[in-house]
Amino acid sequence: MKLKFIVFVLSLVFISTSSIGQKTLTEATLVYNMSVETGSGEPKIADMFDGATTTIYLKGNKSKTELVSSLGKEATIYDAEGGTGVILKDYSGQKLMITLTAANWAQNNSKYEGIVFQNTGETQKIAGFTCKKAIAKLKNGESFTVYYTTDVNLANKSYDAQFKTLPGLPVQYEMQTSKLKLKFTLASISYNPISASEFEIPTSGYRVLTYDETKQKS
Repeated sequence: MKLKFIVFVLSLVFISTSSIGQKTLTEATLVYNMSVETGSGEPKIADMFDGATTTIYLKGNKSKTELVSSLGKEATIYDAEGGTGVILKDYSGQKLMITLTAANWAQNNSKYEGIVFQNTGETQKIAGFTCKKAIAKLKNGESFTVYYTTDVNLANKSYDAQFKTLPGLPVQYEMQTSKLKLKFTLASISYNPISASEFEIPTSGYRVLTYDETKQKS
């Protein structure tokens, strides 16, 4: 009987320490520094993104992802509960708002459906976290590398479709375009409360287009 009691107590301790070890974020601000690698013929493009940052605001079901560079600013505000969002672009004084329905949002992120993360077994210390290395494989044949930590878990994983099924917080990851390789590295996490106004959609100052209208123009 005494042995059963000891085992019971030890199991409670294990559960307690496990839950303490992993922090679940319902409200936080994540800042990523961005670096760019280009071919020798594209040095000016890298200079344009020098010092660029991506800031992610998370509060309940709401999220805002904001990219700031010398070119301008772009932000995506998303409501995971309703599935709707807006993209705000502010470049060279031109302000554009693109509205997305839930169906638009799904279409815009369809390339990440069925994404698979394959752990390599490698680990690396990044931004104070011991990170696991994984190769993300998309159904279209593309792939990219991500380092993530299981010490932090996000309550709202819908802020970024490419990491919705990642079992942890992305600490460093890469994105490849035709000419550029972008690397994002976590610089800081703030647990301070975020004002609801951060997720308010502007009512003036922007030219408004629907997602479907932008597709027609392209």
